[in-house]
Amino acid sequence: MAGHVFTGFGFGPIQSGLFVNEAFSSGNFSRIVIAEINRILVDAVRTNNGCYYINVARSDGIKTVRIDGIEIYNPAVEQDRKVLIEALSKSTEIVTSLPSVSFYDAGSNSVASLVAQGLQNSTAGATIVYTAENNNRAAEILEEKVNSKLTKKINHSVQYLNTVIGKMSQVVNDSGEIAEKKLKTIVPGIDRAFLVEEFNKILVTKCKIENFKPGIEVFLEKEDLLPFEEAKLYGHNAIHALLAYLGAYKGYKKMAELREDKGVMRIARDAFIKESGAALIKKYAYLNQELFTEQGYRTYAEDLLERMTNPYLDDTIERAARDPQRKLGLNDRIFGTMQLALEQGIEPVNMARGAAAGIVYLAKQEKLNSQKDFKNILAQLWRDSNSRFKSELIRITENELISLVD
Repeated sequence: MAGHVFTGFGFGPIQSGLFVNEAFSSGNFSRIVIAEINRILVDAVRTNNGCYYINVARSDGIKTVRIDGIEIYNPAVEQDRKVLIEALSKSTEIVTSLPSVSFYDAGSNSVASLVAQGLQNSTAGATIVYTAENNNRAAEILEEKVNSKLTKKINHSVQYLNTVIGKMSQVVNDSGEIAEKKLKTIVPGIDRAFLVEEFNKILVTKCKIENFKPGIEVFLEKEDLLPFEEAKLYGHNAIHALLAYLGAYKGYKKMAELREDKGVMRIARDAFIKESGAALIKKYAYLNQELFTEQGYRTYAEDLLERMTNPYLDDTIERAARDPQRKLGLNDRIFGTMQLALEQGIEPVNMARGAAAGIVYLAKQEKLNSQKDFKNILAQLWRDSNSRFKSELIRITENELISLVD
């Protein structure tokens, strides 16, 4: 029965290619509503009668998916804002898919303010709020922001859910690239296309609202998401960055090219299974979850290595390597994984190889000498962070850097 109402904030590839796609495919929603501040995008989808297209990269090619009947509004426009609040007051599922949690409380018509206005006047029996930002406390942060905006008590059940989204996606804005890849644009007449992978095994916090069944039925619920968030950061994200930096060092342009480089894939596989995997299994074996077993994690790793280098997803080295200052942070994906390994008594030499390649990549961007300026680079990157493993991380990475550039 199509009794659910969906309202999403943001219209990027994860919102459009995952949440809206799954809501539309389920047949369980009577309305699918989107809040988006990009006026050109809003007008384009409206002109196309609420229809848009996504491109889904599978293992054997690209499939175009058409999604119909979407309502899209700009919260900066007064009449649109009123419609959004009305939709939120009827929504059983709300999704935020924004660049970061800092957008929750940005501007006079902030996400938190709109959600608060909708929830405090809700006629829905219950509402779940998915937070799709890359932050393991996104749900708690949004709930706090919304509660601070309430002017009266909410009289129905609401639960904010964190998510672990391992789905890779990209926005393609170049008309030549769109033509070369034979992609369908979001709507006719606009040089923008969404390219997402087929994967949809998304993990979410377990819904605990009594007698409530989510309209999107494909997500996998977990009581505690933190172990799985660590598997994504220290597994998926770490190895993706490692591949990108090693690929950049060797002069590749596309992630798919790495498939044929046995040396790079061996390093990535060993870093994934013998360092990231071995450490996470030691840490979380007590959960008795399949992922945190030797076979379960190996399957996870092999699947991701295949997906990361999927030629139909056509990811570029440049895109995967971007923002090295953040990715080489002391507690981020690469050095965070190395710390996790050291905590579990594992020397992460393969991850250090990726870290060394990342230092070379960053040094080249900043016109520095990776060997001469190595310690200064890390001192700058880590100036606001602490770890008892700092000296060990420097030692292991410097050894791999010397070996790499010799």
